[in-house]
Amino acid sequence: MKPEWWDEAKGALARRDKVLRRLVKAYPDASLRTRGDAFATLARSIVGQQISVRAAQAVWDRLEAHVGGVAPARLVAHDDEALRSEGLSRMKVAYLKDLAARFHDGSIRPRRWARMDDEAVIADLVQVKGIGRWSVEMFLIFHLMRPDVLPVGDLGLRRAIEKNYNNGNALSIDYI
Repeated sequence: MKPEWWDEAKGALARRDKVLRRLVKAYPDASLRTRGDAFATLARSIVGQQISVRAAQAVWDRLEAHVGGVAPARLVAHDDEALRSEGLSRMKVAYLKDLAARFHDGSIRPRRWARMDDEAVIADLVQVKGIGRWSVEMFLIFHLMRPDVLPVGDLGLRRAIEKNYNNGNALSIDYI
């Protein structure tokens, strides 16, 4: 389900910026859609770090089949080597186990996030091993559907800005 603010924001940006106007016109049906619960969304983020989307999906599918559905209690209970056999590195297993343990023991409480501002959610989640600011910004956008997040460290965003606003020339992060 797309966020309630999506159409209004898309229209406002298209009215103010000719490049965004062209992109909105070219992709009229594009919208944000959330997928999965908070734990699964964050776990997918960890699984997908530094590998292709296709490879990440393959590892996720194997992991899900192996543990019978990716959930905190199931990951906490599984042996590290068994998880590694599904294509996860030692570090990713450690990151997933840390995330799962924090959800399982209640030290991470997702219901609070709706009442917290973006920086507070970021502070809450970067305590988890393997989750940095970029991961939380993606989570804010694609899971919590927050409207005013600009992930300046995102390579895809930077490349899109370079392509559409700077004739394909590289930009420094300071420019954004």
